[in-house]
Amino acid sequence: MGLFAGAAYIAARDDGRLERQRDRVFYALKGAGVLTLRNIAEVTGDPEASISAQIRHLRKPKHGAHTVDKIHIINGLYGYRLTPNDTDTPSDSA
Repeated sequence: MGLFAGAAYIAARDDGRLERQRDRVFYALKGAGVLTLRNIAEVTGDPEASISAQIRHLRKPKHGAHTVDKIHIINGLYGYRLTPNDTDTPSDSA
């Protein structure tokens, strides 16, 4: 069983790509304060929907159980702030 899931997910094909994407999101958020999905997309080059999915992954135990706070900014716009769970990378606890 792979690290991720989904109807079209195939571990052998997708794990490496999704791990790299998750790591880009982690490092974009790490120490950055509060960033919106658009801010993260500007840093990583990843689509906002993929970033949102990776933020959900970062909260899961197999991806580090990091704290990612969702902060209301204005009119349905949210920002995200990462508090790493004492690991250097999101996969250290996997």
